[in-house]
Amino acid sequence: MPIGVPKVPFRNAGEEDASWVDIYNRLYRERLLFLGQEVVSEVSNQLIGLMIYLSIEDDTQDLYLFINSPGGWVIPGMALYDTMQFVQPDVHTICMGSAASMGSFILVGGEITKRLAFPHARVMIHQPAGSFSEVATGEFILEVGELLKLRETLTRVYVQRTGKPLWVVSEDMERDVFMSATEAQAYGIVDLVAVE
Repeated sequence: MPIGVPKVPFRNAGEEDASWVDIYNRLYRERLLFLGQEVVSEVSNQLIGLMIYLSIEDDTQDLYLFINSPGGWVIPGMALYDTMQFVQPDVHTICMGSAASMGSFILVGGEITKRLAFPHARVMIHQPAGSFSEVATGEFILEVGELLKLRETLTRVYVQRTGKPLWVVSEDMERDVFMSATEAQAYGIVDLVAVE
């Protein structure tokens, strides 16, 4: 039997009695955000909305994005990455579990020096993929062109944020490259590995 989302008591400033709120809403109030699933438009938009709202509420307090994601769609992931760069507060990224594909792209997008992986976390990078089944030839060519542009953009970001040479990142993105937390630190995707 599923337990659902746990609820915790929370008292707003000036209120006498606490109300019960789901744990994620309580943690959001502490500026702790979670990406714990595939990156799709709905999830990306929710996180973008939270980042912008919290930034408007107080642009001096950092945000913390905990990531355990198998990856997902490129465009929603890039929208989330761009928002992380746009908001005034620094965004700490914390990998727990895994940050694969678009999850690793969002992980590397955290404020440099404020990207962390838990000791047993796994990180995976690779090139973006497309779905070309049953696509007419003209559309296929357009899709491949767009995919190549996206790949170039992603590669450029990894190069900029890891400090790795373009040829290294380009070569690594040709296939799935899995890394431990310490390997991800050596690569420049994270800055720190949490101590057990």
